Amino acid sequence: MNSTLLLNSFRFVILLALQVVIFNNINFLGYINPLPYILFILLYPVNANRAGLLVASFFLGLVMDMFCNSGGVHTTACLVLAYFRPAIFRFSFGISYEYQTVKIADKLSPERFSFLLIAIVIHHFVLFLLEIFRFNFFWEILLRTLLATLFTLLLSIITIYLIKPSKR
Repeated sequence: MNSTLLLNSFRFVILLALQVVIFNNINFLGYINPLPYILFILLYPVNANRAGLLVASFFLGLVMDMFCNSGGVHTTACLVLAYFRPAIFRFSFGISYEYQTVKIADKLSPERFSFLLIAIVIHHFVLFLLEIFRFNFFWEILLRTLLATLFTLLLSIITIYLIKPSKR
């Protein structure tokens, strides 16, 4: 079995388990619910098969929808994020993305921060837009997106650098 496949499978299971057991129970002020399970999509290898990412993202969202009883909003948000991920890479990293020299778990730089921020905003906006699905709640959608993005971004950065392999 390929080590990349094993690592991605382990990451898939661990992030889903942490999200379902711990992070789904965090709900500050009714707006703030961190969703770090999307780290699976963000940390998926750059040079891996794009169809594999879309299929894995579909199952990631599907499992989240089953646990949250949310009717497909997580699946849709994960698929939208997986679909736009190459464009976000191109926007954030420029030409270095084309040569596949990007590693998200390296030292935090403005490029990596912008990649994480844009990806999390897209995911959360689609998620909350589909969850609420009423135009007269537009400001609530933006508020929930902003607050959840801040906490998910903070938690994601902490998680990335906690699990980052140390260089000897």
